[in-house]
Amino acid sequence: MRKLWLVFAQAVTATLAVIFVVSLVKPEWMSWRHQVVEVRESAAGVRAAPVPVGGIPPATLYSFSEAARKAIPSVVNISATKQVPRHNPLLDDPVFQRFFGDRADLPPETQLSLGSGVIVSGDGYILTNDHVVDGVSDIQVTLQDGRTLAAKIVGTDPETDLAVVRVPAGGLTPITFGHSEQAKIGDIVLAIGDPFSVGQTVTMGIVSAVGREITTNPFGSFIQTDAAINPGNSGGALVDANGNLIGINTLIFSRSGGYQGIGFAIPVGLAKRIMEQIIETGSVTRGWFGIEVTDITSELAESLGLKVSHGAIVGAIERGSPAEQGGMKLGDVIEEVDGKPVADTNATLNAIAEMPPGKSVPVKVLRRGRELRLDLIVGKRKPRPQGDEN
Repeated sequence: MRKLWLVFAQAVTATLAVIFVVSLVKPEWMSWRHQVVEVRESAAGVRAAPVPVGGIPPATLYSFSEAARKAIPSVVNISATKQVPRHNPLLDDPVFQRFFGDRADLPPETQLSLGSGVIVSGDGYILTNDHVVDGVSDIQVTLQDGRTLAAKIVGTDPETDLAVVRVPAGGLTPITFGHSEQAKIGDIVLAIGDPFSVGQTVTMGIVSAVGREITTNPFGSFIQTDAAINPGNSGGALVDANGNLIGINTLIFSRSGGYQGIGFAIPVGLAKRIMEQIIETGSVTRGWFGIEVTDITSELAESLGLKVSHGAIVGAIERGSPAEQGGMKLGDVIEEVDGKPVADTNATLNAIAEMPPGKSVPVKVLRRGRELRLDLIVGKRKPRPQGDEN
């Protein structure tokens, strides 16, 4: 009996030793072992593949050459000259001014303005940034095939930093417009332009943020990207993985003046609306109420006893403006414009700007806890380079 017990103990000990070794060397064989937390794992030996985008086969997504090939012929280089006045520091000396007056004024300096543009029609219309062609003369456009053509300004819109120029040529390759409203954080994008005038260049990155609001543009938000954008890229194309235009590269955030991974593009949805107005009329017309508005912060809502957190508070009303004539008061909270809810100051300004002058527009406001409907006759906004007044 004792001998049998000894054999049994040895067998159990050997079995436990085998299980211990197997659990260390081949833990996947221990399928009966309790799982601490459920995790999702890829199959062994299978490489991760990119998620298909817009119907493109996954295998082709390792290269974006097709997207670049599609968009490159539609991106141009823009060069122009401008006359910049020069200041003589000696004129700051009162003694010098007494003896020489204005005779020491220096002749204006000729500066070269460089940027990029996007062909939007086969008959020569090109979309670019206003700051690329602002105050310039002798605009030259270099196409992807090497031709250089003289261009004329069709119209500009400083408030969105957009402009349209035209070259006397036909049969050009226009860009394919995409849908900027469908852009999502993490989407692959390509920035195409002519940085530092080194030649047409394509850089790649992702959409870092959407709906980014910047004070330089009160009538639109930006797409933020980490695709390299440098001086000379302004007015160039930001395209998606299919080579479709989703933005116009406009500005960068930088402490050094060069690329630091934070670039901004005007969404093509806004750019297309502005472009169409410029081509049709030569300028951009915006609605105007004659008010200044501010966002509703939690502190402001508490101090005014407001129970809402959306809309925009009227902080100033211009005398004789449509707002004053329509009965709007200081402290009113604008909740809707022409039947469409507005979430904040930016949405309010855009809703007003989109209204055609002369139209009677219903505006829903909250005044001392009561909702009121006001009917305002939209005025015409005068172009202002800065400020939030509308």
